[in-house]
Amino acid sequence: MKKLVPDPPMPLPGQFRTPEHDLATQRIRLALASNNHEPSILNSLRDTASTAVGRDSLFNVRPGVSAEEALVHVALLLDCAVQVSDEISERASGVERGLIWSMIHSVEMANAVVNALLDANRPTEATALR
Repeated sequence: MKKLVPDPPMPLPGQFRTPEHDLATQRIRLALASNNHEPSILNSLRDTASTAVGRDSLFNVRPGVSAEEALVHVALLLDCAVQVSDEISERASGVERGLIWSMIHSVEMANAVVNALLDANRPTEATALR
């Protein structure tokens, strides 16, 4: 049997990107690239220690990374998790979509906490990035 109506075109990867994600990613990249020499309370925290990423992992957190740089990388990882989750939720249905949205909100809240810590400890830079 021949179909009379063709299937609708599949969405292209990244077609449903939201501008909020792009702005958040740009903000994090600017923070990574900045060379802020103002004293920060984050400087009073110790640098990272070598820590395995997971049980029996081949990967470790590199020792000697400043707390501020580590938090910026955490913010970037959380932002990436939200973007991936958004893409997955587009294709999910029913209970799966609800679970993914729940995870997205949890990650967004964690990202907000990290960004609030970074912004509070770099007041001049925080206003410039918004």
